[in-house]
Amino acid sequence: MKAIALFFILVSAVFGTQYSIVISKKVPLTLISVEQIRDIYLQKRRSVGDQKIIPLNLVGQEPSRVAFESAVIGMGRDRLNTYWVKQHFQGISPPITQPSHESIKAFVQNVDGAIGYIPSSMVDNSLKVIYEF
Repeated sequence: MKAIALFFILVSAVFGTQYSIVISKKVPLTLISVEQIRDIYLQKRRSVGDQKIIPLNLVGQEPSRVAFESAVIGMGRDRLNTYWVKQHFQGISPPITQPSHESIKAFVQNVDGAIGYIPSSMVDNSLKVIYEF
């Protein structure tokens, strides 16, 4: 699994593929740290300031999800699965999943507080980039 994550990170570096973590421009959030993003995606934090945050994740083993989990969350798939099994028994669910980057983008555009990652090439003026990896 580590080899797969490393492969996607290297391919991203070589071919310039970059991902952006985005929220709606309507959300007044401006500053957020990678640690806060990690806590949001691990459901340890449900808001930033007064803004409720709804994290979105891709389904399955998409390359951007593997890169996100490695670069931002700092966990491989096995470790993350173990984490979510433990959280399940405490009544905590993982982030909402979406089938595509397009659906993540639409969700973020239409639901205040939604946060997701998409290829940087998909970012437009309806979105605010808060972190890139």
